[in-house]
Amino acid sequence: MKTIKETVTKPSRPARIAQFGQGNFLRAFADMMIDKANEAGVFDGSVEIFQFHGAEHPAFAEQDCLYTVVTRGREEGKVVDTSRVVTAVRVLRHLPEARDAFSACAAEATLTTILSNTTEAGIAWDGEARPGAENGNFPAYLTSFLYLRYRATDGDADMAPVVLPCELIEDNGRILQGLVLRYAAEWELSDGFSDWVKNACVFCNTLVDRIVTGYPKDGAASFAETLGYEDRLLTVCEPFALWVIETDRPERVRAALPLEDAGLPVVITDDVNPYRTRKVRILNGAHTSFVPAALLAGEEIVRDCMHAPLIRPFIEQCVYKEIIPAMSHILPAEELDAFADAVLERFDNPYIDHALWSIALNSVSKWKTRVLPSVMDSVKNGVVHDGLVPRGLCLSFAALCRLYALHADDGVLRDDGAVLAFFAEHKEDSDLPDRFASEAAFWGMDLHEIPSFAECAAELYRIILENGIGAAIKAVI
Repeated sequence: MKTIKETVTKPSRPARIAQFGQGNFLRAFADMMIDKANEAGVFDGSVEIFQFHGAEHPAFAEQDCLYTVVTRGREEGKVVDTSRVVTAVRVLRHLPEARDAFSACAAEATLTTILSNTTEAGIAWDGEARPGAENGNFPAYLTSFLYLRYRATDGDADMAPVVLPCELIEDNGRILQGLVLRYAAEWELSDGFSDWVKNACVFCNTLVDRIVTGYPKDGAASFAETLGYEDRLLTVCEPFALWVIETDRPERVRAALPLEDAGLPVVITDDVNPYRTRKVRILNGAHTSFVPAALLAGEEIVRDCMHAPLIRPFIEQCVYKEIIPAMSHILPAEELDAFADAVLERFDNPYIDHALWSIALNSVSKWKTRVLPSVMDSVKNGVVHDGLVPRGLCLSFAALCRLYALHADDGVLRDDGAVLAFFAEHKEDSDLPDRFASEAAFWGMDLHEIPSFAECAAELYRIILENGIGAAIKAVI
């Protein structure tokens, strides 16, 4: 069987991107976008990856950093199953061994951009870190890298990079910049360097969205047979992708990484928050809204819910008739509807078995952050009338109560100890939703303050107890 290196000719391109982190997500998200921009002729650059934790993966060297991204799912009503060999990664170097290469990359005249995805825990302070490519966490390495670049370019503002962290925390760019400045002060690197980091480097807050399932351990042989070559770096992702980049210097970002010119799903904006809210309320909020009811109905996989006669209409009720109308002050309705259409297609991905029980973990805190704001905005913005509340979202609360009452003490659910203790104590109470709504410690407020909410949830809970979840769903759709 061929090797992947025999399938393509890898072009030689200047190093324009330094990347911290070699995981599946960045390779199937940012690196593939860079590869497509190269192909479209709007960019001419390669990625140099630095790995500073975990075991070194020999396949990167053996395959000359070539790898396959298989894209599988649904898009615009059609099933997608395609593959692409990504040629944009030039090399992977392992720190601290690659000290010289680390310094050389920082001084590279063509460098414009720094990418990262080092997990949510990666953007943090490490008091033991020291300057240089010796030890430390990602912000410490980044500080050393930027200081090397500052010195190599004599502090030239035009040579300062755009920094795009892709870690899944809010304000990731702002927090990362703050940590770099903290290291600079701790290490006494110079006031000039700190000013350069503050004013010349462009740290962007970002929002990234794509499901990447990674290397298919159980199906590797099948993929090799289909592709005609073995690839130990192969990774699988869904068709949907979105990269929102917040900056007050959009021209710098576009000049460094002109992905929009290739028609790629990148949004450059001065405020990432509306897009974050859209994702949390529609995608995550839909999950949290329907999963308890679906589990009570005997479903186990997200995809199957999209074909269940009652569950899909319930999802559509929650998303299109309750969540989106409550968000009309955040983004235009047509944008919200289009995003919701894509979300439901993602839920119906025939290649991903997304287990409902995994989504159900920590559902109480998820309901507070993902669903409660939609309930509040429904009332605040006059989406509902005559003293009514969004009944689908009320049912999501009632179904959550019933699911937790059934499983509070059997080890199936995982949640905060106080939450499980509450349900273990009150699982037999017929007025459980009313009691739970009163627990301000869980919600930050007494949910009775929302007109009619607790009463609606209690009514639907009684229907669940007396006639089952199906009857409760029929009462709201």
